[in-house]
Amino acid sequence: MKLIIASNNKGKIREYKQILEPMGFEVMSQSEAGIDLEAEETGTTFKENAAIKARAIFDMTSCAVLADDSGLAVDALGGEPGVYSARYGGLATSEERSQLVLEKLKDVPEDKRSAHFICCIHLILSDGRELTVEGRCSGKIGYEPVGENGFGYDPIFMYGGQSFAEISAEEKNKLSHRADALDKLIKKLKEIDI
Repeated sequence: MKLIIASNNKGKIREYKQILEPMGFEVMSQSEAGIDLEAEETGTTFKENAAIKARAIFDMTSCAVLADDSGLAVDALGGEPGVYSARYGGLATSEERSQLVLEKLKDVPEDKRSAHFICCIHLILSDGRELTVEGRCSGKIGYEPVGENGFGYDPIFMYGGQSFAEISAEEKNKLSHRADALDKLIKKLKEIDI
């Protein structure tokens, strides 16, 4: 089944392809599908933003579309950056946004640095049916960026003794918030007739 991912984020697209293509999906980014659209994320939750993005692409194509909205929620920061993860502090790069999180946590002790990645996936099937799931991965914020893999906040998000930027793509694809959401989505898809 042809499936458009409502994103051009190379890291995200790579993860979706690695997870979904072995299941028989023909996964493509919106640019690979010839779509030049950046839906305005006006929602106040990950769920709302994922639905906005999926519906914008579906309305143009009537093709199956998967959109997600994901981000980092740091407990000591009241859930920030949350839905504003991609534009936190009005900063341009992931490195700058990660540094802002680290700066805000500079005096926060180890036991208060808990955080979790959240991923909400909204899928619209080619017949218009819609499914939504949410996945999470809990960890903590480290003290400095470490690792060369991953993207976004991965270098400061510690899972066990490593950052998300230190583990392999295969390992991350098994335990990440996106993997958790995809597992839930796959279970839902098996329950319905597609």
